[in-house]
Amino acid sequence: MTTFLHDADLPADALAGASAVAVDSETMGLRLGRDPLCVVQLSDGEGDAHVVRLDRSNYDAPNLKRLLTDPAVTKIFHFGRFDIAMFWLHLGVVTTPVYCTKIASKLARTYTDRHGLKDVTKELLGIDISKAQQSSDWGAAKLSDDQVAYAASDVLHLHALRERLDEMLARERRDHLARAAFDFLPHRALLDVAGWEDVDIFAHT
Repeated sequence: MTTFLHDADLPADALAGASAVAVDSETMGLRLGRDPLCVVQLSDGEGDAHVVRLDRSNYDAPNLKRLLTDPAVTKIFHFGRFDIAMFWLHLGVVTTPVYCTKIASKLARTYTDRHGLKDVTKELLGIDISKAQQSSDWGAAKLSDDQVAYAASDVLHLHALRERLDEMLARERRDHLARAAFDFLPHRALLDVAGWEDVDIFAHT
């Protein structure tokens, strides 16, 4: 496995030809509109990862934006709702098409309420990933080796998780529900940004 660290943008030839790319992000917190986007990490599922430390002064990352909006490339997330909202707020792009392993897990793994990336990866792939750097300073001028390794670990297994979850969704005959949820996910993220973050618009009251 090789992890490539980039400043400001993804190289133009990185991830070329991939039909699906795993994506995650690191921010200074979990509040939309308050906490800036700092890092985006990506993997094509072949064992390598690209970690992009963004330039927060202008977020000029044309290659990254092009990939996030490429209709021929499925972007695989775990809880993509937050990442997609952050990309709209800071990069100005609506990420599509998408797949979310957390949504897939909630639809397929109804026997548990443990749908965090660490739990799903441990059960379905037998891999124990560390979350030790999750709450570290992602806005620092230089990322530590541990931060880079952590960022990479969050995308390296998403392709394999997607494969396992797709099998479970098909077995339970819920794959059509998952596809519909993935299609709606970018719209749900835009509702969050627009102020409906804590509102269930489908609720009776």
